[in-house]
Amino acid sequence: MAAKVFEGLGKLGLGLAVVGGVVNSALYNVDAGHRAVIFDRFRGVQDTVVGEGTHFLIPWVQKPIIFDCRSRPRNIPVITGSKDLQNVNITLRILFRPVTAQLPRIFTSIGEDYDERVLPSITTEILKSVVARFDAGELITQRELVSRQVSEDLTERAATFGLILDDVSLTHLTFGKEFTEAVEMKQVAQQEAERARFIVEKAEQQKKAAVISAEGDSKAAELIANSLATAGDGLIELRKLEAAEDIAYQLSRSRNITYLPSGQSVLLQLPQ
Repeated sequence: MAAKVFEGLGKLGLGLAVVGGVVNSALYNVDAGHRAVIFDRFRGVQDTVVGEGTHFLIPWVQKPIIFDCRSRPRNIPVITGSKDLQNVNITLRILFRPVTAQLPRIFTSIGEDYDERVLPSITTEILKSVVARFDAGELITQRELVSRQVSEDLTERAATFGLILDDVSLTHLTFGKEFTEAVEMKQVAQQEAERARFIVEKAEQQKKAAVISAEGDSKAAELIANSLATAGDGLIELRKLEAAEDIAYQLSRSRNITYLPSGQSVLLQLPQ
């Protein structure tokens, strides 16, 4: 009796395991920010896009293909030429995501690795087209305009493949060695020119100052001559007295100066 009970329980357990396995294979999960496309072995890729959550499918007949629909970054380096034939190294940073409604078409025509197949080619194409419109100097001084033009053209081009570009920016922009050296030499030449101009301006200012000083001395001499002609030697005697007074004042403040009375003999007691 017990053996029959255990045998029945074993069959029941086996049946539940089989049913559980079938049910588990008929369920699949779509995580947040993801979408699923169903591939049917008999009808091909279905047009319906499955949203987030747990869903049922027919085991073996249907297969879910999960797509990440969140914005993802990608850096794409490109070497191209400017309008004046200078080599330019550009790195473009792109935030992209697929159009949810076009996932069946993307999977059918491009594949799951759509970003690897589409973004490098269209980015290189657009960058070469836009950069060729500007000189090397304009790429530096008008970088915002270049970035905006690249963003507009690339966004329009990516839309034909069912891709949305949330952000496009130039993160790296350098030129060839020859052009960089030429720019540095130009900067040095400009600095030398500025220094030479400063020296010339300084000399001009010194010349003007010398002329003004000479004119002042000439005017002072003229005034002194007029004063002498009018007052005689009185002005000279006044200047002599003022100079003597100033000298006497300076000497009186020195400890090494001794005044002796005029017309008298003074005997200094000096040690032997």
